[in-house]
Amino acid sequence: MKSTLPYFKNLDGLRTICFLMVFFFHSFTSKNAEVLNSNTYKTIKVGLFANGNLGVNFFFVLSGFLITYLLIIEKQTSSSINVIHFWLRRVLRIWPLYFFCVFFGFFIFPLIKSYLGQSPQETAHLFNYLSFTSNFDFILNGRPDASILGVLWSVAIEEQFYLIWPLFLVLIPIRYYWILFTSLILLSLGYRVTHNEYYHIEFHTLSCMNDLVIGSFGAWFIIRYNSLKNALVKQSVLLQVIPYVLFAIHFFIRDELMNWNENLIPYERIFSSLIMLWIILDQAVNTEGIFRLSRFKLLTQSGKYTYGMYCLHFLAILIIVTISKSLLHQDNFLTVLIVEPISSLVLTYFISLVSFNYFETYFLKLKSRFT
Repeated sequence: MKSTLPYFKNLDGLRTICFLMVFFFHSFTSKNAEVLNSNTYKTIKVGLFANGNLGVNFFFVLSGFLITYLLIIEKQTSSSINVIHFWLRRVLRIWPLYFFCVFFGFFIFPLIKSYLGQSPQETAHLFNYLSFTSNFDFILNGRPDASILGVLWSVAIEEQFYLIWPLFLVLIPIRYYWILFTSLILLSLGYRVTHNEYYHIEFHTLSCMNDLVIGSFGAWFIIRYNSLKNALVKQSVLLQVIPYVLFAIHFFIRDELMNWNENLIPYERIFSSLIMLWIILDQAVNTEGIFRLSRFKLLTQSGKYTYGMYCLHFLAILIIVTISKSLLHQDNFLTVLIVEPISSLVLTYFISLVSFNYFETYFLKLKSRFT
């Protein structure tokens, strides 16, 4: 089976773009009223990157697609899915860095704040982070004090998905997966309709499940129906452009659309996930199309570090912003909009590269025992 596993080279670059959306969504921090009220700041922070959190949704759709694609291929090849091996591979990939972040957030970060003369005010509960239920802690208690914990809610949702998903796929015949997928998408929609509130829409498992399942639906479709795969390969330049244009429009006018009619909010997640899936399928299947991300080597090479960059970018931002504020004592346009974001991004990449090569790789090598 090992030799038959597919590799979608264009999706590495897509991972990097998803991370960059999230990174810039979290960047440009300031307490200077002059900076915050300026049109320049509002144009960059609000106009360009207010919806950078869609990068997380994109990660969910991408994860659902890749994981389900591999599990279906395994089931077709071996007539079953080795669920234990799947879980162990996910543990080796996710847990080491995840628990480092948990340890740092709950035990090191408070010490650093105390050393700097600040009072730790952590509202997060350690149990939720140890049990991969931190998204529910987010809903109940809001954002944690330790910024490094602030992105782990999405990792928790993915781990919940990884725990349950292979069991569904083992028990149900492949030809009936569409019934499972459709039912779960409708369940997710029903939850959002009955819980149309920001924290439930953005962080609850039943809401976010929509993205993962729509990604899974795409994997099932291109495996089951060669006609869809052929259509993607042969699509015209116009059809190749459409999903990227739609995503760009949605990215920039999402807030205006939601403010125009709040009743659209529960349905927006389906619409955005379908656009994301269209882009993923275009990148995965149409290897000779006009927007091949594998042509951009730095994007592609950075793809394998995106898990580390995602988990650790808040740490890099914290380091750079702390140094900047201690040196300058006052925010200004140059530091907030250029120096701090660029420095934080460079530091994020460096820390993630070190983490991958000298920490994560040790565990990743063990994955070969369970393939």
